[in-house]
Amino acid sequence: MAKKSPKPNDGVPAVEVLNLQRKISVDLRHLQSFAERALRVCSKRAMQQLEEIVVVLISEDRMADLHRRFLNQRGPTDVITFQHGEIFISVPTAKRQAREFGTSTLAEIELYIVHGLLHLSGFDDRTPAATRRMRAAEARVLKGAAV
Repeated sequence: MAKKSPKPNDGVPAVEVLNLQRKISVDLRHLQSFAERALRVCSKRAMQQLEEIVVVLISEDRMADLHRRFLNQRGPTDVITFQHGEIFISVPTAKRQAREFGTSTLAEIELYIVHGLLHLSGFDDRTPAATRRMRAAEARVLKGAAV
């Protein structure tokens, strides 16, 4: 899905947000702008090999399929990041998590965008210590990308 194009902004890859789900309304223009700001805040050398990052908003069924096929786990998850530059986000999961945590669907999707970008920057969340580092980085990027 990532296409070859000249990199803008001193080697930082381009980012594009696509909405492939239709059940939940999202402000795509806002999410595109947010993703661009977040990418500038968290841009790392690890992402320099990427020409483009594509954030794909999808349904829960499509996410469950990706989760099963690529991570061998049943059911949907919130976000899956592929190291070649694709970040898949389940919009229904974001909506459900927003209700649970008292935030908005838009704020949850922004968090998932940042989470995916940080994975592309070399962060992981496989251990408690790594998760703490990632959560701190998420807070820093969210604050830096806020309007």
